[in-house]
Amino acid sequence: MKNEYLEIYHHDSDRTVTHKLNSLELRGWITNLKYVQKELGSLLDICSNEIRSKLKDSDLFVKFDKKKEENARILEILTRYSHSRSSITECDEMECDMAYIKEHEMYRKSYHYHVDKYRMLKEEFFAKMRNKLVG
Repeated sequence: MKNEYLEIYHHDSDRTVTHKLNSLELRGWITNLKYVQKELGSLLDICSNEIRSKLKDSDLFVKFDKKKEENARILEILTRYSHSRSSITECDEMECDMAYIKEHEMYRKSYHYHVDKYRMLKEEFFAKMRNKLVG
């Protein structure tokens, strides 16, 4: 979406403000998932054979690899969703608006679930690293 479309003006209706805020939120999700994709690449590099053997846990490498594939899929889905939101301006009925809002809520839940699972996996990795380095 164009930047000027995402600016919130005093005269914007509640409906317009809601759609603009959802679009901004979506943009943030996409930015974050792009970062997560890079970070997962780095974590996979860190989980080289040497580190894997020291941790005695090859499962972490597999988990990071699966999470990277999952992240790429979600990133692709949200990017397509972002492009589809351009037709919001054509909505002139409450039913249409509600469909967009419900769809966005579904993506919000999916995004947060994915990010929470990723954070837990990363914490598992760091805990194992700390235990190995300290213990």
